[in-house]
Amino acid sequence: MIRKIIHIDEEKCNGCGACAAACHEGAIEMIGGKARLTREDYCDGLGNCLPVCPVDAIRFEEREAPAYNEAAVLAAKQQKAAPLPCGCPGTQSKTIQRPHCEAPTAAVSSQLSQWPVQIKLVPVNAPYFDGADLLVAADCTAYAYGNFHNEFIRGRVTLIGCPKLDEGDYTEKLTAILQHNAIRSVTVVRMEVPCCGGIENAVKRALQISGKWIPWRVVTVSTDGRLLN
Repeated sequence: MIRKIIHIDEEKCNGCGACAAACHEGAIEMIGGKARLTREDYCDGLGNCLPVCPVDAIRFEEREAPAYNEAAVLAAKQQKAAPLPCGCPGTQSKTIQRPHCEAPTAAVSSQLSQWPVQIKLVPVNAPYFDGADLLVAADCTAYAYGNFHNEFIRGRVTLIGCPKLDEGDYTEKLTAILQHNAIRSVTVVRMEVPCCGGIENAVKRALQISGKWIPWRVVTVSTDGRLLN
């Protein structure tokens, strides 16, 4: 049938994931760092994804497409909503086996250079921000990755948060920090669990809103303490 459906321009897509989050039907997925319409029969043609795209990579088109399958969408939602034995994927319990080794003979020094570190608490105009390399990290990363201080905190100003447990969004605070200070670079360290995408997306939006071109990268840590990229 010919009907109205969305079209995603992958060349324009910056991989922010905002459209996938806005699509309540689950028609859009992030694949290879790009948004893709993976289920045409899940797209209702209402376009909740359009206004959230920061680069105007989504538009409507009329073309041959399968009819919107509301029953399939509802079934998929129910399946996702079914509680896991331990709650959400990020809280699933597991034991991590590690080889036994001798206790360290010397203490490891902290590399933290400032206080406070919580995104919600740090002053926007703190003097240590000027000329800083910024680290924005999910709370759990420092516990999961053993060499976190030496590899990520050293030489950087550190901000931490948990998008699942903290109220509100970090975008406004991070935007203000970027706009009011001469930040040189931003490193985001997140866990592999889905809810950690909130901290990555907040940094992306803050960089876009700030209007500044600042080098940045994202590092993902697995729940057993490995760097995945």
